[in-house]
Amino acid sequence: MIEKRVIPGTDLAVSLLGFGNFTFGTNWWGEFSDDDAARVQNYAFDQGVNFFDSAPAYGNGVAEKRLKETIKYAGRDNIVVSTKFGYDFYSDPGAPKSQRERKQDFSEAFIRKDLELSLERMGVETIDLYQAHNLKLPDMGETLVRVMEALVKEGKVRYWGVAVGPAIGWREECHEAFLKYDAATVQTVFNMYEQDPGRECCEIADARGKGGVIARVPTNSGMLDDEFKSPDHEFAHNDHRKFRDKNWLIYGLQKNDMVRPIAESLGLSLRQFAMKWLASQPGMVSVEPNILSEADVDEFAAAADGSGLPGEVLAQIQAWYDDDFGLGEEAHPCDHKSSTAEEGSVKSMYVPPVMA
Repeated sequence: MIEKRVIPGTDLAVSLLGFGNFTFGTNWWGEFSDDDAARVQNYAFDQGVNFFDSAPAYGNGVAEKRLKETIKYAGRDNIVVSTKFGYDFYSDPGAPKSQRERKQDFSEAFIRKDLELSLERMGVETIDLYQAHNLKLPDMGETLVRVMEALVKEGKVRYWGVAVGPAIGWREECHEAFLKYDAATVQTVFNMYEQDPGRECCEIADARGKGGVIARVPTNSGMLDDEFKSPDHEFAHNDHRKFRDKNWLIYGLQKNDMVRPIAESLGLSLRQFAMKWLASQPGMVSVEPNILSEADVDEFAAAADGSGLPGEVLAQIQAWYDDDFGLGEEAHPCDHKSSTAEEGSVKSMYVPPVMA
C-alpha cells in the first residue's frame, strides 16, 4: 500500500508516490491523447496515489486540463491538487517543442490571473498546494508572501510552496523558501546521483519540524530506470536528455553497475531502489517519477510503502557518492545553476545549511 505522509505544518496528507502530469503536457516522453492521460492518472488514483502535481507551463495549459478528468473521477475531497504559477505563456507561448525559458511574472496581478485560469482549467475552487514555478531570489520577498497569504485567506489556495528548476541548483532559493519565507514545500531535483541541494532541503525541513521536500527527477533523468544500455545511446530529436553532459551517460551506467547488485539482493529494480532511497531521507514527503503507463504506476507503487533502505545500504551509497563512486572527477555531478555566483553556476557540492 502506498504510504501517505502529512506535510509537517499542514493538514495535507500526500502519497509518497506523487504524480507529476508534466509527462502528459509535452511530447518529451511520447505522444499522448486526453484519453491516455486520464486512463493512467485514474489508474494511479485507484492504486493509492492521491497527490497530483501540474502546472500551466506544461503544454500551455494542456496538463492542467488533462488533470480535470481525474479530479472528477477521484472526487475532489479524495485528491490533493497541486499546480504552479509564474510562467507567462499567455504572452510568451514559446516555440513548439522548444525547451527555452519563457517570460516569468510574479506580480500580484499576474498571479491572480494565472490562478483563476488554473482553477478554471482544472474545474476546482481551491488549489491545495500552489507552487512558485522556478522562482529566483529577485522575486522572493514579502510581497510574494503577502499575496500568498491573501489567497489563502480568500480560500483560493490552502498552502504554497516553491518549485525550483528545471535545471538543478538554486541552493539559496531552496534554503530561503523554508528558513525565511516559511513555505510549506520545496520541490527540487533530487536523486542518488544528484544529491545536492536536495539533501540540504531535507535537513532543513527535518530540523525545523515543518515543511516537506518533493523530489523531482528521482531516477536521474532515466538513468536509474535502467533505460540506457550503452554510452553510445542515441537520443531522439525531441528527447530533452540529449542536452545532458556526456559524462552523465558514461559514468551513470558505471554507477548503475555498482548499485544494481545491492538492489537485486533486496528484490528491487534500480528505479524501485531509487524510490526507497528517497523515501529514507528525512523531510521527504513525496517523490515524482516520470509515469507513462499503468506498468510504471505498479512498479513505483510497490516501492512506495514507506519502508526505507537498511542503514548499512544507505551508508554505502553515501560513501560512494562522496567519492564520486571511485570513478574520478569526470563522474562528479553536473554544476549547479546559481542566482548568486558571478558565472551563473557553482560546482556541485554539499553545503551545510545555516539554521539560525
